[in-house]
Amino acid sequence: MDLGVVLQTNPPAARVVELARAAEDAGFSHVWTFDSHILWQEPFVIYSAILAQTERVMVGPMVTNPATRDWSVIASLFATLNDMYGNRTVCGIGRGDSAVRVQGGKPTTIATLRQAIDVIRELANGRSATVGDTTIQFPWGSGSELEVWVAAYGPQALALTGEVGDGYILQLADPEIAKWMIRVVRESAEKAGRDPDKITFCVSAPMYVGDGDAGSRDHMRDQCRWFGGMVGNHVADIVARYGADGGSVPAALTDYIENRDGYDYAQHGKAGNTHAKFVPDEVIERFCLLGTPEDHLAKLEELRELGVDQVAGYLQHDGIDQTLRAYRESIIPLVRSAVG
Repeated sequence: MDLGVVLQTNPPAARVVELARAAEDAGFSHVWTFDSHILWQEPFVIYSAILAQTERVMVGPMVTNPATRDWSVIASLFATLNDMYGNRTVCGIGRGDSAVRVQGGKPTTIATLRQAIDVIRELANGRSATVGDTTIQFPWGSGSELEVWVAAYGPQALALTGEVGDGYILQLADPEIAKWMIRVVRESAEKAGRDPDKITFCVSAPMYVGDGDAGSRDHMRDQCRWFGGMVGNHVADIVARYGADGGSVPAALTDYIENRDGYDYAQHGKAGNTHAKFVPDEVIERFCLLGTPEDHLAKLEELRELGVDQVAGYLQHDGIDQTLRAYRESIIPLVRSAVG
């Protein structure tokens, strides 16, 4: 199993690069970032600095979208970074959330997302793609290689992931929900005539290593409660479209948003935000990786047994350095040993 980190591109950018270097030193394989150019700094600029100051980590957005970025520009960004640093990028993509909504826009349709994935992947792998009525190709991009991983919760997006995705990103670490989502994506791949074993399954969620006492646990939950609010924002869209009892997604994902009351993007992804108070403690425990190194190892093993290939940890809390240190010293060596 690979392990990654997910960072916000808050200024100063030098701190983001520093954390990326620390993640590589700790043994993480991937460094992801949010991609919301109004709320945070432009990630692709920072990717170049990260790649220049590291040797092996893969970098990419978790996640970009087809609405705020021109598809050929996205592909060119990835292909350029690959040419400069040796094919060390991966594209996480979804229908669009904060980057779109803070400008008053809406997520794209599934059909648009499908078209964008095709254009981005073809161009960033040195092949031609048709945009509108025009066929284009980068004359300089023949050496670039890029996988496109799709972030999804709803049934149509999950089906699309199985049909076209090189990877699947599930933004929560609840084993029950992960099992359900992975099954749906695999079934979709099989129906499309694809080998589901060739799809990379990535679970992303806050990871916070702390002491085992009750006070420490309470603090970790409070620091990561924002994540339940963020996921709930996506789930609310699904419920609005399909209903809470339609069976389109597990009840374990939809039930907890009953008391949700709106969402404030000014506090998107921030510890201590005020619009996540509705998220109960048990949801934070299910959705995140919290506790001692032993607690983390147990949940990582449970996810690995479900077919998860990578767990990427959000580090939006006040225990970033101690969590990286614990993974370097106590968790990653044992994960590697178990895999071996």
